[in-house]
Amino acid sequence: MITIINPVQAMHDPDALGPMPNGRGYLDVTKRAETLLATINQLGHSVVSAPDHGMAPIAAVHDAGYLEFLRTAFDRFSENPDAGPMLRAWAFAVRQMDRKPGELMGQAGYYLSGASSPIVAGTWAASVASAHVAVESAARVLAGAAEAYALCRPSGHHAYADLAGGFCYLNNAAIAARYLADAGRKPAILDIDVHHGNGTQGIFYRDGGVFFCSVHEDPSHNYPWYAGYADETGDGAGAGANLNLPLPPGSGNAAWLAAIEQGLGAIDRFGADSLVISLGFDAQAGDPTASLRVDADGFRAAGRAIGRAGRPTVLVQEGGYLVAHLGMHLAAFLNGFLGARAGR
Repeated sequence: MITIINPVQAMHDPDALGPMPNGRGYLDVTKRAETLLATINQLGHSVVSAPDHGMAPIAAVHDAGYLEFLRTAFDRFSENPDAGPMLRAWAFAVRQMDRKPGELMGQAGYYLSGASSPIVAGTWAASVASAHVAVESAARVLAGAAEAYALCRPSGHHAYADLAGGFCYLNNAAIAARYLADAGRKPAILDIDVHHGNGTQGIFYRDGGVFFCSVHEDPSHNYPWYAGYADETGDGAGAGANLNLPLPPGSGNAAWLAAIEQGLGAIDRFGADSLVISLGFDAQAGDPTASLRVDADGFRAAGRAIGRAGRPTVLVQEGGYLVAHLGMHLAAFLNGFLGARAGR
């Protein structure tokens, strides 16, 4: 299996700049990606760095004004003599108050959905690098690879076409799926991160060409709170192409795996010819962002189920914040996934 990386991703480093407004440390630390890469190296998989694929695959998913904001925000912020090392919004566009302003701090509240997505000096470069990792992985699958692992950071599945959120700025899974679809494939996205992939859902909600399924902790109890409910099934051309499978807090392997199997069945009925997996490990027991109780056996079984589907697959890294266990759970997932591919 080939793993795609880009060292530029490490430039997004808010954890080095102090805690979040709630006093907790920034959970998307650079050590997450370092730990996952160390595991890939230990397992002996090939690793290559993603080339620059240009902005076209990113612009195929994201709003032009939003991309311009992300590209210029920190430099504009730094022009203020009182600026610090991190841009956060002070007020947010909510409900009826959603006019797009021209001033930077107003735009921050328009394009950043919460304090979990600050902008630092390296955010834009790292986010673009992460997107190129996803594009390169999709390109490898289009060229005939059975699978590719996109070791992305920052993650992407909470980013809408024009809105950052939940540590996410550019939606890597959506970019990979759009790249596949534009090449004539019929992809499905299966999101097994513990948090609902609200940004991915938003991007494809009215698009019947890409099926989206998310298995996650009930958003009544966890981020993103405002999306991820079972009655959200798509709209317009996308009606019926969106499936949410929320699980009660405390759910363990059995319920989680049953939902994944249900999602794979729906993907079969859709007739997908390729898969994009939003691969989060934050369903792990003890993760500081959630309360599901999936263990290594669960991740191994999930990998086996996805591997048995037999479709060309792009694995896109999302969350997982219990860093000490990330390597073990990635190894377990890949053991199941690649073992199923090999008929073991």
